[in-house]
Amino acid sequence: MRKECLCPHCGKPYSCYRNPTPTTDVVIYAPERGVVIIKRANPPIGYALPGGFIEEGELAETAAVREMREETGLTVDLLGLLGVYSEPHRDPRQHTLSVVFVGRARDVNALCAGDDAAQAAFYPLDRLPEPLVFDHARILADFTHYLSGRRHLAALDGAYQGDIHGL
Repeated sequence: MRKECLCPHCGKPYSCYRNPTPTTDVVIYAPERGVVIIKRANPPIGYALPGGFIEEGELAETAAVREMREETGLTVDLLGLLGVYSEPHRDPRQHTLSVVFVGRARDVNALCAGDDAAQAAFYPLDRLPEPLVFDHARILADFTHYLSGRRHLAALDGAYQGDIHGL
């Protein structure tokens, strides 16, 4: 959204934009264990998929892999794009747009909470902790549709090429 702003240094008007902030989340899935869910250490408090903000100059895929390492200690291979979630009120702090991937951990035993996560654990899809914050219940519902064959992952392209041949 374009609006007129005043320069704090010289006082002259200029056009500025208020756009959604780009983020990324990953549904890390291990069939024998479930999905990785973190307990958030910062508001909004609750349970969430691991994820975070995409930094300037960073690919969404690179940010996803980095955030997984920071929040869960896991190195993940991205399998594909589950979707883009941009409902303006999905995050109570600000309007965010999340690029959500499905990923597989190289070593599930390396899971540990880090960065903004107070806890990190695998949960079966039929026994998820509550409350799930943001729109992560919807994202996980979309993921279950993927597992049942009612939804497909979009292939990754660009600089990141992980294993996109399914789980």
